[in-house]
Amino acid sequence: MGGEPVDWDELFAGYQATVDWPGAAFYKELMEVYPDAKVLLSLRDAEKWYESTRNTIYATVNPSHEMIAALGHAPRLNNELIWKQTFGENFEDRRHAIEVFERHNKEVKEYVPVDRLLVYEVREGWGPLCEFLGVEVPKGKPFPHLNDTEGFRAMVQEHFAQRD
Repeated sequence: MGGEPVDWDELFAGYQATVDWPGAAFYKELMEVYPDAKVLLSLRDAEKWYESTRNTIYATVNPSHEMIAALGHAPRLNNELIWKQTFGENFEDRRHAIEVFERHNKEVKEYVPVDRLLVYEVREGWGPLCEFLGVEVPKGKPFPHLNDTEGFRAMVQEHFAQRD
């Protein structure tokens, strides 16, 4: 992010995967370092994505001292990597933000080899995801639904409450 080379093996020591941001911003670099890695492109309705993002992580733009104390460096990282570098500090322009979102999805589909890419919609459930990852579908486990606006806000409030 700051122009320095990244030691991906050191960064991912003890981990086997990355999800969402910031990993999505570095998928090309990660694919070079991990040539057998699989890529999951989770598709969403662009309008719903915009509203959800605006009502959750976009609220961390220009974080207060309290938010930084509660959430660490995540708000600063979001501000630099997502809002400045990805959206050019123009996320509030809905049309621009959706164009960036849709362009990213298109570029991933064009760049990632078909045998390493799952283009996935969460409503498809466990089946395609488990097949792509080569694992069994969890028996008796409903597909999780955790990353919604209410859940995000609850997580932030919990972090603030733990600080008090």
